[in-house]
Amino acid sequence: MANDYYKTLGVEKSATQEDIKKAFRKLAHKYHPDKKDGDEAKFKEVNEAYSVLSNEKKRSEYDAYGRVFSDGAGPGPGAGAGGFGGFDFSQFTQGGNGSFEFDLGDIFGDMFNSGGRSSRQKRGRDISIDIELSFEESIFGVDRKILLNKLSACDTCSGTGAEKGTKTHTCSTCNGKGKVREVKQSFIGSFATERICEACDGRGEVPDKKCSDCSGAGIRKKESEIKVKIPAGIENGEMVRLSGAGEAVVGGTSGDLYIKIHVKAHPLFTKEGHNLHMNLRIKLTDALLGTKYALETLDGPITLKIPQGVNHDEILRIKGKGVPIEGGSSRGDILVKIKIQFPSKLSKKAKDAIEKLKEEGV
Repeated sequence: MANDYYKTLGVEKSATQEDIKKAFRKLAHKYHPDKKDGDEAKFKEVNEAYSVLSNEKKRSEYDAYGRVFSDGAGPGPGAGAGGFGGFDFSQFTQGGNGSFEFDLGDIFGDMFNSGGRSSRQKRGRDISIDIELSFEESIFGVDRKILLNKLSACDTCSGTGAEKGTKTHTCSTCNGKGKVREVKQSFIGSFATERICEACDGRGEVPDKKCSDCSGAGIRKKESEIKVKIPAGIENGEMVRLSGAGEAVVGGTSGDLYIKIHVKAHPLFTKEGHNLHMNLRIKLTDALLGTKYALETLDGPITLKIPQGVNHDEILRIKGKGVPIEGGSSRGDILVKIKIQFPSKLSKKAKDAIEKLKEEGV
C-alpha cells in the first residue's frame, strides 16, 4: 500500500468507527494548520486517511485492494471540499441556512472560540490561604472563623444587579437565553457557535435600574466571614477545600477556597496515624524495681505504671488517649517508649550494691 491509513491514524485494522473518529479528532486538533504549532501536511494526511476509513464502502475497497475505486472518492490530494482530502460531513446535520449544526470545539477544541467567550459557564477565582493550628487543635479538630476581603454577591441587591425595590426585564440581546449564537466562516464553511451574552452576562435578564452599590454587577469586593470546620486528626500540610467560598463572578459560579494547614510541633508528642508517640526517660532503679510516673496527656494528667524489670526502648501502651477515629466513637492510643537513664558515675555504696546484684546473677 502507498499509504497505510490505519498507521496514519494510529489505530488497528480491527478498529471500530468510534475508534477511528476519536483518533481523527485527536490528530486533527494536534496538526490543524490554524494552530501555532500545526502541520498542514500532516493534517492533510490525517484527513485523507479519515475520509477513507470513516466510509464503510471505501474502507472495504481499501482493505481488499489497497486503494479506493469509488467514483469521485479517490484518496488523492485535492479531492473533496476545500482541498483537504474530501472530509465526510454526512454524519453531521446541515441547518437550513447552509451552516453545519455541530460544535467545532468537539473536534478542534477552542480554536473556533478565539473571537469570543466560550458558552461554558464562568467561574470565579479560587483563593488559597494558610492557617496555623496548635497540636491539640489538629488532634481534636476545631471551628475557625476566617475574614477574607474578596468579591462576593452584593448584599444590597442580593446579586441581581437591580436597585432594591425595582425589577428586571428580559435581555433584548439574547431574548432571555443568556447565550447568543454566531455564524463564523472557516476554511471548511460556515459554522454556528455559541457564547455567553455580554449584555446580561449570561443571566438572561437586565435590571430596570442598576444597584447603586455594585453598579448593576451583582458582585462587589467586601470583607466576608467564613466559618471553617477543621476535622479531627488533620495532618500538617493537608489542604481543606470549601466549595463556592472563593470569589464570585458575574453570571457564573463562585470559585473555591483552599486552606493549607500548618500544625505547631508539640514538646512531648508526635502523631502517627491515630496513635500518639512519646519518649519517657526513667531512672535505672525505677526500671529495675518498677514505679509510677505522673504523665500529662492531651486530656489532662494521668498516672502511668512502670512495670518492674522494664527494658530500654520497650513500648507501653495507654489505650484510648490518642487521635479520635472518624465517627468519634473511638480513639487511638498513646505509645510510650521507655528510655532508661544509666548513671555516668557511681558512689562506693552504689557500686557495692551492684556488686551484690552481680553475685546474685542479676
